[in-house]
Amino acid sequence: MGSNGKSDGNYDSNSHNNSSNSSNNDGNGNGNGNGKVYIVGAGPGDPGLLTIKALKVIEQADVVLYDRLVSDGVLGFIPEHVEKVYVGREVGDDTTHQDTTNMLMLKYAREGKKVVRLKGGDPFIFGRGGEEAEFLVEHGIEFEIVPGITSAIAAPAYAGIPLTHRAYSSSLAIITGHEATKDKHGIDIAGIAKVVDTLVVLMGISNLKDIVDTLLSNGIAEDTPIAIVEYGTVKDKQRVTISTLKNIVEYARDVRPPAVIVIGRTVDLAEKLRWYKGCKYRSFR
Repeated sequence: MGSNGKSDGNYDSNSHNNSSNSSNNDGNGNGNGNGKVYIVGAGPGDPGLLTIKALKVIEQADVVLYDRLVSDGVLGFIPEHVEKVYVGREVGDDTTHQDTTNMLMLKYAREGKKVVRLKGGDPFIFGRGGEEAEFLVEHGIEFEIVPGITSAIAAPAYAGIPLTHRAYSSSLAIITGHEATKDKHGIDIAGIAKVVDTLVVLMGISNLKDIVDTLLSNGIAEDTPIAIVEYGTVKDKQRVTISTLKNIVEYARDVRPPAVIVIGRTVDLAEKLRWYKGCKYRSFR
């Protein structure tokens, strides 16, 4: 940090440095150049939850490659002169967009640019940040990870739902809802639910019925509290739907992503601890 309070751009002390394997760009996109990629978590939506370090990196970027879940408020922090490239994944596109994103990171880094790969939430929690970092290592590109606040924590917090509580929950698991059942996808969601007090499911709305059916058919109690937080931390868009495993599918028919599912006894605290004025609540208990 400089004496004027502005960043001096020195974020390299703990970053992955592959400079020993790099060479100067020859002007044709060949070689590794002197660029660097920052894989940055943009947080869950509320721009006030963007970290100071993430903001400083964004302000000093040459180009920002941003995802679908990065909020307009966070995008507003990108200076006008910085090139912005949308690389959000469309539903059903699991590979093409990632290949394109990887090549764009490589292209800009080899041009000697400071590249920000901006992701919703935290890049290392179901954000493919690990895969992108591996790609950069394989191509000799210097990079740094800037963590962000994950919606798995922030959305429940803005809904008044603590994920742990001495009286209710001493354990927590965060899983992806894209892999709803053990037989179909490899995640034993019922087995996990039996050994933790609070279960958070990300990207699970499209598989909500499968998730609920799997839990109920494997002995999880019908009256287990469940909450769905849509647009977590986004003022006037956040909505919380509370019910039980038995009834949630019926009452959540109009729920749309992005949304975070919370299952466990701490959900019962939501109405008591509701504090966020920009949120709508509805309870079917």
